[in-house]
Amino acid sequence: MSTNQYLIGLDKTPANYVPLTPLSFLARSAAVYPDHVSTVYEGRSFTWRQTYERCRRFASYLVGRGIGTGDTVAAMLPNIPAMNEAHFAVPMTGAVLNTLNIRLDAPSIAFQLDHGQAKIILVDPEFSGVISEALKLMSGAKPFVIDVDDASYTGGSRIGEIEYEAAVAAGDPSFEPRRPTDEWDAIAMSYTSGTTGNPKGVVTHHRGAYLNAVSNILAGGLGQHPVYLWTLPMFHCNGWCFPWTMAAAAGVNVCLRKVEPTRIFELIKAHGVTHMCGAPIVYNVLINAPDAPKGKREKPVVGLIAGAAPPVAVLEGAESIGIKLTHVYGLTEVYGPASVCAEQPGWDDLPAPERARLKRRQGVPYPLQEAVTVLDPETMQEVPRDGETIGEVMFRGNIVMKGYLKNEKATQEAFAGGWFHTGDLGVLDEHGYVIIKDRSKDIIISGGENISSVEVEDILYKHPAVLFAAVVAKPDPKWGEVPCAFVELKDGAQATEAEIIAYCRSHMSGFKTPKVVVFGPIPKTSTGKIQKFLLRNEVNSAKAISA
Repeated sequence: MSTNQYLIGLDKTPANYVPLTPLSFLARSAAVYPDHVSTVYEGRSFTWRQTYERCRRFASYLVGRGIGTGDTVAAMLPNIPAMNEAHFAVPMTGAVLNTLNIRLDAPSIAFQLDHGQAKIILVDPEFSGVISEALKLMSGAKPFVIDVDDASYTGGSRIGEIEYEAAVAAGDPSFEPRRPTDEWDAIAMSYTSGTTGNPKGVVTHHRGAYLNAVSNILAGGLGQHPVYLWTLPMFHCNGWCFPWTMAAAAGVNVCLRKVEPTRIFELIKAHGVTHMCGAPIVYNVLINAPDAPKGKREKPVVGLIAGAAPPVAVLEGAESIGIKLTHVYGLTEVYGPASVCAEQPGWDDLPAPERARLKRRQGVPYPLQEAVTVLDPETMQEVPRDGETIGEVMFRGNIVMKGYLKNEKATQEAFAGGWFHTGDLGVLDEHGYVIIKDRSKDIIISGGENISSVEVEDILYKHPAVLFAAVVAKPDPKWGEVPCAFVELKDGAQATEAEIIAYCRSHMSGFKTPKVVVFGPIPKTSTGKIQKFLLRNEVNSAKAISA
């Protein structure tokens, strides 16, 4: 057998191989475009040179506090400059960034801090109350708290031992960032609801973050020096990797603390915003705002939209206020969006309803993702491209998580057969575009956030009057979907819709609570299994339940 001549003497060396990491994007932009604006927020602005220095300073401070490879640094912050900087400063130490959902309650946060063993947490004053409560509920070692003051926010209080700007100032500006020795090293961890009460810690790596950051540029048509408005929470899948994307494109991060239509329109006009991202609810709010600009812009803002398939009214309405939407699809496990409804020539000439129908599909793989398709989960064979045969949507490629932290069983199940199983049910159309039909794991996507129906049901079952409970997604014009609870009461027991909703709200985050409660017998199989498909049919029927 002949020897492969290309395997001899052609090995990896420092000259021809460097592990991929998005940290390189920041270093390059700081060197090539040092005076180009990187960030603007409430009267403050930084250049790429300044951002790079601030990140190195904060990384130096973290190392001085003992943070290193494999440690976890958490952040409970809105879309402010410090949150963007944390996406570079924390990995520069070798540590892993855990961005916390600012909508969560104290018990959920306490679980995540314990499970991820966070050693440090950055806290905005607005969330000092819930973090203080969470720290009390923790069973393990409590993280060191760093306050991140925001002059534009009045309220809250400091609960930490040092303020962020003081920590940055105390760091060494000449600190040499620690690059990963292996691009497979973890860069971030994000918690996802899954189908159980306790969320799973999704661990992502430097390679995937690097590749998805570049994929965002290609799929979203960002080009060089885009102006990006932060309408998407940075805590959500690390802002779909856009902190790293903007560093790669040497663009401008227009930070936004809260989604407020008037402020968004002001920032778009003042800074010449070119791109933004968000769930359908964000665009719906903008479309229906009293001061929404009317008429198409000469150069529309490109908006990436994800979550439940956007309603036709949202796609058409966005165009009417100068935003051209592109539908993307993904999950926390694939770094946010990892597929895109890639537009084809001629779509812009189609009637609005037909154009919107085509643009609602979940689409094809992101440029640097290997594959997304619909497979029969039993045979692991691709379903026919007939738009009718249902299978499970699955991903494969470099833009897929390492796995779930401390949860080998769930990781193995997610990767069974050499594909990542999303749990979403879909079909393939004749062009190979994925179209989602249902969610096999009963996840409700409300305002871009995942809600586990099982978690809500667990709370409902704790109510003394509840005999059986089931929760399904109810279409909602504002949030995309909201939880709808079906409740069967115990004999002789009484409860009102308001009482059930108030009970749930006292035991979980507000956005997870049912918005509608329907009382009556719940359909079950002969073995006692609740037939959720009948409940979904009821919710989605012509006589749909009104909120």
